[in-house]
Amino acid sequence: MTTAQIISGKQVSDEIRQNLKTEVEGLAAQGCVPGLAVVLVGEDPASQVYVRNKAKACEDLGFYSEVHRLDADTSQEDLLALVHKLNGQTDINGILVQLPLPEHIEEKAVINAISPEKDVDGFHPVNVGNLVIGDDSLLPCTPAGVIELIKHTGIEMSGKHAVVIGRSNIVGKPVSLLLQRENATVTMCHSRTANMKELTRQADILVVAVGRANFVDASYIKPGAVVIDVGINRLETGKLAGDVDFESASTVSGPITPVPGGVGPMTITMLMKNTLLAAKRAHGLS
Repeated sequence: MTTAQIISGKQVSDEIRQNLKTEVEGLAAQGCVPGLAVVLVGEDPASQVYVRNKAKACEDLGFYSEVHRLDADTSQEDLLALVHKLNGQTDINGILVQLPLPEHIEEKAVINAISPEKDVDGFHPVNVGNLVIGDDSLLPCTPAGVIELIKHTGIEMSGKHAVVIGRSNIVGKPVSLLLQRENATVTMCHSRTANMKELTRQADILVVAVGRANFVDASYIKPGAVVIDVGINRLETGKLAGDVDFESASTVSGPITPVPGGVGPMTITMLMKNTLLAAKRAHGLS
């Protein structure tokens, strides 16, 4: 039986968006309207849903938005030309090229082509480097959302032991750096970690991002620990499941995120926050 506090990503996301909306209204009076361009190459169904949700978020918050839908056989040269054009548009403050891209296009080349000041995904090497050394930068959206969710539990991260399972460039590595910024002591586990349960059972905060459905159960969790589940996996039944076995984990954990409805809603909200920040910087208002 679940006794844990459930962390609602939708509720936290709605609170942040309301604050963003108020700020956007104030900036409009100063002639600053945040602008986001989303580029979608091909017909990937999941990507199409994400792009629709991003366009709707822009509309709800009063952002200017452009969606560029390109054929799956679009050349890398043509895609880079579009990115270069968007880099030069003053009404566009954020550029997001939806991943994954078709196989014939090199993701790294596209990410590197986006101006760091407009890289609202936080993937450009300049922004990643600034994150590593602790300088100001546009933060990757999902990891930044994870930190916001932990903050909203009211639990102090400073001095706590945080364990991150997964070392991807998109979540695992950046979230470990952001946890260190909050003065947590961070241990990273991955597929080669020999004594994973021993480590995770020491965690005051456990962040799981491995892409394996129901990988973490109650036996991995220290009683009362905060558990953030970044995974989204579709089961054979068609249902969504996280990387954490929620039924089992929530019997021992402290605050825990569900899937869906946990980390997911935060990602687009943090993207909007990055776009607003980029717009303020472009107008000399930050």
